[in-house]
Amino acid sequence: DPDRKTEVVLLACGSFNPITNMHLRLFELAKDYFHETGKYKVIKGIISPVGDAYKKKGLISANHRVTMAKLATKNSDWVEVDDWESCQSEWLETLKVLRYHHQKLLSADVTNSLQDAVPITKLGRKRKQEPNKHEPIKKKSQSPVVKSVPQVKLLCGSDMLESFGIPNLWKSEDITEIVEKHGLVCISRAGNNVQKFIYESDILWRHKNNIHLVEEWISNDISSTKIRRALRRGQSIRYLVPDTVRAYIEKNELYSPESEDRNAGLVLAPLQKHASDSKNSQAL
Repeated sequence: DPDRKTEVVLLACGSFNPITNMHLRLFELAKDYFHETGKYKVIKGIISPVGDAYKKKGLISANHRVTMAKLATKNSDWVEVDDWESCQSEWLETLKVLRYHHQKLLSADVTNSLQDAVPITKLGRKRKQEPNKHEPIKKKSQSPVVKSVPQVKLLCGSDMLESFGIPNLWKSEDITEIVEKHGLVCISRAGNNVQKFIYESDILWRHKNNIHLVEEWISNDISSTKIRRALRRGQSIRYLVPDTVRAYIEKNELYSPESEDRNAGLVLAPLQKHASDSKNSQAL
């Protein structure tokens, strides 16, 4: 069926330390983009905050970050928070998180198809006496098979895409599988040179049809780093984060000069892991 739209689930991974209006805007921009192509239907957005084992400087506890993300998406009818990644005791590659959500959709899909199939067979038995009513039943029972599984695409800002170029931060085979099997949706500021970055990378160029570049014409330069800086200095962050998030930060006195020093001097989990991996492979 040429009119059938491909269902898409948008997955955003990151620190969300704290979640800001910019993070929420990324989802809206991506959804508009996909719907405007006429080929896709975005059915869900997932926010997956990184676990504490990531060891990033200034990263406060996952439990607070997940709570803030839930507050921020409370009145969204399509974006939700998933805490599976943040509950893991060790840091997980983004690819593993993508695979997890893909699998979850696959198994949910099988259950749905089975549920769909049950009433159909019952109908079939009852109506054997009326052969003329056979056609629509037959058609219906084929539909669960036709239904394709939604694609899980990684939603990111241009900074994440460009972090692919940082040595030891990503494994090249992970980048390949992300763009080849799932896909990237990259929100870039108008005029940002993401195209050039893709052009300069053989892996990204080879799979550029699976990288969706969305231009953000209403520029939004809020970052979690800037939010934390304002909070350390006792400045207002109102209208930069959802009000519920602001209230939660104030109540729990979350960001301070002390919290910014957390994990100071520690090596980021992926850098540690991949550096030791390459040492091991050199030893072989």
